[in-house]
Amino acid sequence: MLPTTSKGRASNVRPNPVFPQYLRRIVKWRQMDIEYTFWQMLNLCTSPKVVYVSILLKTKNQWARDDPAFIVICSLLLIVATSAYCAAFSHSVGHAIYTVLSVLIFHFLITGAILATCCWFLTNSYLREESPNSHVVEQRVEWLYAFDVHCNSFFPMFVLLHVIHYFLSPLLIAHGFIPVLLSNLLFMVAVSYYHYLNFLGYDVLPFLERTTFFLYPIGIVIILSPLMILSGFNPTRYMMSMYFS
Repeated sequence: MLPTTSKGRASNVRPNPVFPQYLRRIVKWRQMDIEYTFWQMLNLCTSPKVVYVSILLKTKNQWARDDPAFIVICSLLLIVATSAYCAAFSHSVGHAIYTVLSVLIFHFLITGAILATCCWFLTNSYLREESPNSHVVEQRVEWLYAFDVHCNSFFPMFVLLHVIHYFLSPLLIAHGFIPVLLSNLLFMVAVSYYHYLNFLGYDVLPFLERTTFFLYPIGIVIILSPLMILSGFNPTRYMMSMYFS
């Protein structure tokens, strides 16, 4: 059954209990479905449509996950990966702690919340399908679902730009055309895949239309990447200098 909300009864609708329950379950590891979460992470990198089809089939009066396992595991993996970078490139323990916290809190959680809020506002304000019948119940994108979409899209980008990038970093930070080319290609694939998964996350919702809007940033990335390669800009050197000088 699809989640529904009626305009005419908005004043009688109780507050959604999903978010408080979601926060409570963060500290209850045994209530998390770890096996399903790793299944989702694997398929987001190989068969992302399968993940969203499974979400569509499991939907019961809400689109958002009520299990915080995905964000908890993703945060732990991000801490481990960033710690590995700090062990290789940081010059002090204090700087390493600062880097780990800034990547987790600002780049993942806060930036993700901002992006999710923008997508949540955009989809509910401009992309919802107009119903010809005023008596048909209204359906809306939940903010927590928008944040779920961000987390889903972030994980493959994490694999490319934190794991694979880490092992390639000795080559990518070198001077020359080949490091510039490889670094730009890696970032182009990672960012493009992020926006593609973002598109899949909203395209699966039956009450949204014109969701191809979320694919437009991919065109911008494809246009900018050759320009950055020709200009000699190396995103790896830029990011590493920003964190580790």
